[in-house]
Amino acid sequence: MPDPRAAVETDLLRPTFGTRLRRYFFTGLVLAAPLAITASVTWWFVTLVDGWVRPLVPAQFWPENYLPFPIPGFGVVIALVGLTLLGFFAANLVGRTLIDAGEAILNRMPVVRGLYKSVKQVFETIFSQSGTSFRKVGMVQFPQPGMWSIVFIAQEAAPEIADALPGEGQIGVFLPCSPNPTTGFFFYLPRSEVVELAITVEQAAKLVMSAGLIQPSEVARLGRHGHDEPVPAAPQAP
Repeated sequence: MPDPRAAVETDLLRPTFGTRLRRYFFTGLVLAAPLAITASVTWWFVTLVDGWVRPLVPAQFWPENYLPFPIPGFGVVIALVGLTLLGFFAANLVGRTLIDAGEAILNRMPVVRGLYKSVKQVFETIFSQSGTSFRKVGMVQFPQPGMWSIVFIAQEAAPEIADALPGEGQIGVFLPCSPNPTTGFFFYLPRSEVVELAITVEQAAKLVMSAGLIQPSEVARLGRHGHDEPVPAAPQAP
């Protein structure tokens, strides 16, 4: 004879219709929301670049003149081709000479000179293949001793800055804010107070954006399409 108590416990553990419905809804939300946000951001970027580039292309070259429907991304393709040709042109002697002449003209403009140099230096630092800026991740004790925060390690302090700071081995770090890692604090501190981590900048950024919900091991595993990828352990604090 079946035990009535076991039947009652089974009924209590069985999810109700409302619980299952709520679970299905959140499962669909988790699947659809990233796709919708990614598609929206991609469409916004493509539309933005098309709006910038299309006025620069003669109307007779627009694909709408030969097809019954518009082709989104035409401006993006033109921009990629144009930037590639510009880089090829700048790689030879004639192009380099013309670019130097143009920069010499910009250097004579008081306001434009400072803006151009600052923006150029930022882009050269970000896209430099040999630089070390923001290619390492570490942790520092912030906002007080005993509390550790993720930082992106920049470069050693320039001599003009290092000479004005006490101690030796000063290094710049950027402490991102959660959930927006593009905002934060930049400061210098002794290298001995920075604990380097064996994770990538992308893994650290996802850790910050998710407020600690997406751990580096999960990022590595998802990057391998479901296969576990071991992440070396972080060094202990001195």
